[in-house]
Amino acid sequence: MSSAQNQKKTVVIIDDNSAVRRAIKDLLSAFGYITYIFGSAEAFLLAARASKADCLVVDVDLGDISGIELGRRLAEEGYKFPIIFVCARDDEVIRNQAAQLGCIAYLQKPFTADELIAATVRAVG
Repeated sequence: MSSAQNQKKTVVIIDDNSAVRRAIKDLLSAFGYITYIFGSAEAFLLAARASKADCLVVDVDLGDISGIELGRRLAEEGYKFPIIFVCARDDEVIRNQAAQLGCIAYLQKPFTADELIAATVRAVG
């Protein structure tokens, strides 16, 4: 997918770590994606109805509402956002929960730029 095609695709990044949010935003923006960032699941839930996201990049460990729980709530409310989950630990139970939600990818931190871009291309395909 060319950079010009990416400009029409919007990726929302939901991570409670500001440095990680910024790094993912900068990377995806460099590849031509429109990006929005949220520091919590709660903040995104308040904005989901108005969101034009083509894809979500969601940290599993978000605090009060986990990334997995965010995925469940969005699905229950009828949202069909493709989700790329990112996590600092490789937990088979969480990986299975993510798969049950139909996640596009489950990337373990630290992941490479190539891994994230490949997953994003699959998600917005």
